This record gives sequence, structure tokens and C-alpha cells, in this order.
Amino acid sequence: MNMIVPESTRGVSARPPVRWRLCWENDLELADHIELSDFFRKTYGPTGEFNAKPFEGHRSWAGARPEIRAIGYDDRGVAIHIAALRRFIKIGQTDLLVAELGLYGVRPDLEGLGITHSIRVMYPVLRDLGVPFGFGTVRAALQKHITRLLGRQGLATVLPGLRVRSARPDIYLTVPPTRVEDVVGLVLPIARPMSEWPAGDTIERNGPEL
Repeated sequence: MNMIVPESTRGVSARPPVRWRLCWENDLELADHIELSDFFRKTYGPTGEFNAKPFEGHRSWAGARPEIRAIGYDDRGVAIHIAALRRFIKIGQTDLLVAELGLYGVRPDLEGLGITHSIRVMYPVLRDLGVPFGFGTVRAALQKHITRLLGRQGLATVLPGLRVRSARPDIYLTVPPTRVEDVVGLVLPIARPMSEWPAGDTIERNGPEL
């Protein structure tokens, strides 16, 4: 899959349209990684120097390597990015296949538009992948924001109060190899209804966060 999907932000403050490219990770060229690395450093840098550090050296991922990406371009280059990775997570005693969503970024001038457009673009991608659910996490401080943009529009079910344990992408002698975070979960029912999402507020990611 390596295609251009027309998806426009036209009509909102006369912004130029965004053209979406869906591509498998193996389809990215060196120039794509360099461009995306620059995009992530500029996008995450203002939130803290450490947040931009994983993208040094032309690296276009932070933890786990994505499987498929949706990249939004406009006349200024990369505007929006979101990625997905199929994996099994463990909720209680239940192993569950999900497409984890992550590596979300939006250029500052498009704030407020990016996440809703990204999720809408990813829905048909996740259906084609045949996964039961899409799954992602955000910081607890973003619960109201993400509920307004996604929950109230029916684009995702917001699950507050989750505790997720993940493997660190690198090994350090001074910290444990895993970390536990209190987060807000986002669930997108794809091939199965939300009623079949397992009960439980503790999730084992069994790998690095996307």
C-alpha cells in the first residue's frame, strides 16, 4: 500500500488541502525518513528537549517501529502524521490483537484539525488490516481535549484511568527495563463491537510504545 488519499482541510480558515499518503514502512525511502525526522523534531521539540531526542540522526520513530503510516502533506511539506502497528496486548488474562496507533504529530498551524482527520483516514486502513480494534494512549492531562475531538464525535471510545506497562526501547543500567504509566486509552471498534473489549484497567503492552 503506497497511495495518495485526497483528504482536505479546505474551508477551515482557507487552509490549503492536505494530501494523505498511506505507506508500509518498507516503502519509505531515505529521503522520507530524513523529512519525517525533521518534522518530528520540530513538532515535539517545543514540548520538551527530551521529546525530540529520539528523532535525532534522521530517525523517524521513537519506540517501536511502525508497520504502516498515514502522512499528510500540504504545500509546506509534511503537515500531519500517524502510524499503526499490529500487536497483541494483554488485558487481565486476555490476549487481544489490536492495531496500536501512535507517532501522532501535527504542525502547529494545523492544531485542532490533525487528530480528527488522522483518525478518519486510519479507519479504512484498519478495516483493511482486519484487526478487531484500534488502540492508542494519551497523557491523562489530555482527557478533556481528546474527548471533545474524538469521543463526542463517535470516532473513538475514551477509557480514562488505564495503567499500561511497556518495555523501554533501550536498556539503561540505572532504570528498570519496563515502565508503568497512568494514561487515557482510545479504542476504535473495527471488526468487533466495543462490548467485546475486555474488562480491566491494567494493560501489558509487551513491547515499546509506538
